[in-house]
Amino acid sequence: MLHNIRRIRPLLTQKAAQVLVQALVISRLDYCNSLLAGLPACAIGPLQLIQNAAARLVFNLPKFSHTTPLLRSLHWLPVAARIRFKTLVLAFHATNGSGPAYIQDMIKTYTPARPLRSASTNRLAAPSLRGSQRHSQNSRLFTVLAPKWWNDLPIDIRTAESLHIFRRQLKTHFFRLYLN
Repeated sequence: MLHNIRRIRPLLTQKAAQVLVQALVISRLDYCNSLLAGLPACAIGPLQLIQNAAARLVFNLPKFSHTTPLLRSLHWLPVAARIRFKTLVLAFHATNGSGPAYIQDMIKTYTPARPLRSASTNRLAAPSLRGSQRHSQNSRLFTVLAPKWWNDLPIDIRTAESLHIFRRQLKTHFFRLYLN
């Protein structure tokens, strides 16, 4: 797809190239990318190379141009951050009761046994794993990764009132983490 867009790139404005790349390339990178949660960097690396090539194509830059400023100006999160973003949006839906029932069943809110200050922090309970999964810190299960990533978020993001506010704050948070 990138090759075909590159062939017609001299005929396009930067804005048109951006729209075309987002529609044909970035949308494919985002499709079901929460299934890639927990994969090692060597597995996500090829997808990041595609995103970098897409950013260079939008700005019509040579192959070895640095991409961090390009991603920042396009407001594109790196692939690893996009995967985490999508997983946390699913967790937000599950915690607020707006997600599918099977995902809501996977997520349990943390409720302490006695009154504690942590009861109002909107944390998720980490599942108790048995056997070999307990020792594996790279478990790819949604029920393991979503609570871990959710609890790592700042409290103002976890307690967002709406999906729109949550998504905006989460994207800003990830921009600070990944692109600064």
